[in-house]
Amino acid sequence: MSIAGIVLALGLLIYLAYRGISVLVLAPIVAAVAVAFEVGSPILASYTQIFMPAAGHFVALYFPLFLLGAIFGRFMEDSGAAIAISNCFVDLLGSRNAVLAIVLACALLTYGGVSLFVVAFAVYPITTAMFRAANLPRRLIPATIALGAFTFTMTALPGTPAIQNAIPMPYFETTPFAAPGLGVIAGLIMFGVGIGWLGYRSRQAANAGEGYDTLDVQTARLPLRELREHAQGEGFDLMEVGSTEPAIVTGQSLSFWLAVSPILVVVLVNYLLSSILFPRLDAAYLALPEYGATTIASVKGIWAIICAMLLANVYLVIVSKRLREVFKRSLDDGANASVLPIFNTASLVGFGAVVASLPGFGAIRDTVLGIAPDNPLVSLAVAVNVLAGITGSASGGMSIALQALGDTYLALGREANISPELLHRVTSVATGGLDALPHNGAVITLLSICKLTHRNSYLDIFMVAVAGPVVALVALITLGTVFGTF
Repeated sequence: MSIAGIVLALGLLIYLAYRGISVLVLAPIVAAVAVAFEVGSPILASYTQIFMPAAGHFVALYFPLFLLGAIFGRFMEDSGAAIAISNCFVDLLGSRNAVLAIVLACALLTYGGVSLFVVAFAVYPITTAMFRAANLPRRLIPATIALGAFTFTMTALPGTPAIQNAIPMPYFETTPFAAPGLGVIAGLIMFGVGIGWLGYRSRQAANAGEGYDTLDVQTARLPLRELREHAQGEGFDLMEVGSTEPAIVTGQSLSFWLAVSPILVVVLVNYLLSSILFPRLDAAYLALPEYGATTIASVKGIWAIICAMLLANVYLVIVSKRLREVFKRSLDDGANASVLPIFNTASLVGFGAVVASLPGFGAIRDTVLGIAPDNPLVSLAVAVNVLAGITGSASGGMSIALQALGDTYLALGREANISPELLHRVTSVATGGLDALPHNGAVITLLSICKLTHRNSYLDIFMVAVAGPVVALVALITLGTVFGTF
């Protein structure tokens, strides 16, 4: 009965989230459904003593990352830096290489810490202009943006400040640069599969005589505010995207090198602090109960990203007069935009904690751990990928898996002589595969921005954001098993 309750709760979570119900409300309800199937388990106690402490712990640990990341994304948008970077790739590569130009622009922005949702809104108008000039089918626009924003820069490339790269750090005592060589290889595979697929689809469309407007859909280009209102009207969760129109949505006030410099600040400061400075600190005080009885190894990664994002935000304000003119509005919009995403993810974490407390979860855990018992990387990848797919959230699925099984996999890794850095990178890459199934909030919002439907464009999104990352994950596990961490 306990397993039946867990399966039913997961099924309800998938279906109702796909129907547009907020997981903030949905997660505790479906958690209560799972508890109700375990006769004698107290529902209210499960909510107040298990669900809420787990959700609260997640917020306490990661809120600075969500806050500073959302503000940085808004600063990049309002300063004109995002547009400057996008325009540079467009000018450099031209409309004949429209797909590559947009993918690289999105990748650079997201690798620097700009929210993937902000990137989608900022790049969409440029993408439509380039696709129109190149006479490429507009149904390929969502997959093009997804490849640059939702894949290799989110999970694979070492040093990315994405939350998907940050969550494993406290569990495995690693840094954002864990397994850099393997991460780069996995990222190149995702990029190669995605570019290869989009190139194939572009040639296929050209041979069939399909151009930009061949698809029978609305082709009007809406301003940013109307796009957001359209998505909200459809019941979609805009996640990191603010509900107000940014002060600056077009134009270019910074040169390319000045626009890209905040991204360099994020990457360089992140590396210097996490790999050089913080490990050398005398942080014995962290062992005291008032500081969580932890170690510098457990917190150095989080500290490094917080400092890097903070310095990048300050730097942007200094170099952009345009941003200083709208500083208060931009800061408020960024801060407000950080709240909903972290509480959505925290609710999923609370749901996972409740499920993990039920007796039926023990049987599920043993089944997952029994997959390839000689190689815990395989069962770790399966567990994270499946949970990310079930929840429709990369960070949510990863958090549920690590909270329930993180210590177990760390112990199994040590027994099998697998480094924590490799466990980190496998976890991060695994979370970026099945998370992009049709009910994923980012997928729904991206299609809304592009005014397309799953029927029009989801096959291509699936190939670049699900199939490509899964191929990269298989290669990562294989290389890591044979050669170890590098």
